[in-house]
Amino acid sequence: MATNLKRRWQLGKVRPGDGSQLPDYRLWHLFSRSVFFLELVDKGGRPLAYAVDVRPWADPKSRREHEAGGKSPAALYRDGVQVARSNLPATFPVEGGVVEVAASMAGLKRLRFVDDGGGELPLRPHPRSHEGRRARLARTRPRLSAGIGMASLVTLLVALTLMLVQLVATLSEVPPVAENLGVLTSPVTLPVWGNVVLGLLAAFAGTERATRLRHHWLLDSAVS
Repeated sequence: MATNLKRRWQLGKVRPGDGSQLPDYRLWHLFSRSVFFLELVDKGGRPLAYAVDVRPWADPKSRREHEAGGKSPAALYRDGVQVARSNLPATFPVEGGVVEVAASMAGLKRLRFVDDGGGELPLRPHPRSHEGRRARLARTRPRLSAGIGMASLVTLLVALTLMLVQLVATLSEVPPVAENLGVLTSPVTLPVWGNVVLGLLAAFAGTERATRLRHHWLLDSAVS
């Protein structure tokens, strides 16, 4: 029920596209833009080529401004022509289902095709994008890719654990808590620079996971 309501709300945000052509992907788009592709077939057997252009850090506009035009955080293209656009999170109607798009501060956390029967299919990233380069590494150097993925996971686990331990220790010093439960001494207390370094490492790890569209509500919360 909640999922259906959420989807209907997101579908209601979708506005008609402006008919523009899908812009070429340039090197300087690496840190600001993601493009994914999806090939489907209509009821008559005609192939349809969809593309989703996502710019997570584009300024979200009000509904009136959004309808008037301008850059949108997410846009849907069919056969190279913009047919729909929306703020994030977004759900675009396509042949036989919908395309769901969501982002966090670290990058994309969800971009998938969900058919009318509930089946899911990942979209193919543009080969020049961060996501495309990461997917190519996974294909050509699977062991290295797996090692990087494991390092990202461990970094986020350590960062989350240390953050929670220090937070609990700090909260235990609040007078009402200290009087009833006592003060907890954190086994690990990082200096300011240590927390900064840990935060940067966690941000890099979260970004790496975002290039693989990996997202966990708790694990990635530290960088989302």
